[in-house]
Amino acid sequence: MDKLHAMEVFVRVVEAGAFTRAAASLGIPKATASTLVQGLEAALGVKLLNRTTRRIALTPDGAAYYERCVTLLAELRETEEALTRTHASARGRVRVEVSSLMARLVIIPALPAFFERYPEIRLELGCSDRPVDLIEEGVDCAIWSGELADSSLVARRVGLVHVATCAAPAYLASRGVPLHPRDLAHHQCINFFSPKTGRIVDWDFSKDGERIQAPFAGPISINDANGYLAAAQAGLGVAQIPAFVLKDSMDSGTLEPVLGEWFSDPVPLQVVYPQRQHLSNKVRVFVDWITELFAEHDAIQLRSLIGAPARNEPPG
Repeated sequence: MDKLHAMEVFVRVVEAGAFTRAAASLGIPKATASTLVQGLEAALGVKLLNRTTRRIALTPDGAAYYERCVTLLAELRETEEALTRTHASARGRVRVEVSSLMARLVIIPALPAFFERYPEIRLELGCSDRPVDLIEEGVDCAIWSGELADSSLVARRVGLVHVATCAAPAYLASRGVPLHPRDLAHHQCINFFSPKTGRIVDWDFSKDGERIQAPFAGPISINDANGYLAAAQAGLGVAQIPAFVLKDSMDSGTLEPVLGEWFSDPVPLQVVYPQRQHLSNKVRVFVDWITELFAEHDAIQLRSLIGAPARNEPPG
């Protein structure tokens, strides 16, 4: 038995909460994972896990062994990378989760440059807006917007998401252009509600130290970013969307910015990864590349929108 490999499997089983999920994330059969953990228990002469048909749980001995395994494996990876980092390029599989709009409009168009720099990395890019359990699903890192609430994760801030107000040209032609956020009380507004809580998110605006936060009525509320964008482009009302999304829609002529320089408070953009996971060289270079990409991206930095002629008076 390869004890080091068995320790890695044991740690993954504990963190995934099941042999099936752990085996899938490691790319090995469930029977192999079970055999390796049983081999560890036989070699140590102790029971590490209590197993039932529905769940597994650490024994007291298993909890102590798990803590030591996590520490030893992290130290081993760190030592190996310190010795090899200058002698080998980043390589291997990197699993990343990111929102579908961010993937389509920002990350995927820039990937040719990434693979030119790191040709030995194989990227698995999960593109969705659903909540993801990084440990259970074997995800190396995820790009999230908003503050981090999960204490089991580590976050590295890599930028900000600016949110701007917009509407379809046909809507503005028929309903007029809002000149101030308070004018939205007389417009149709497309609302977004949280897929987690079901609560409709308030609209907020900031300009020159003045801040306005309020709900506005509208014909539809949506909890999916792609659906929300489609509703705005269909002319259902005024919407608030990330600046990088609005820039793409402006280029295609489907949306126009309104309310000049009134923007929502920027939302932190973060790369997150499990607290107990040592950041490997292959993941580190991806995170560094993402940081560089966001720092130079025109729409992420709002440069394009601030320089664009937003509608600020009703059509004549």
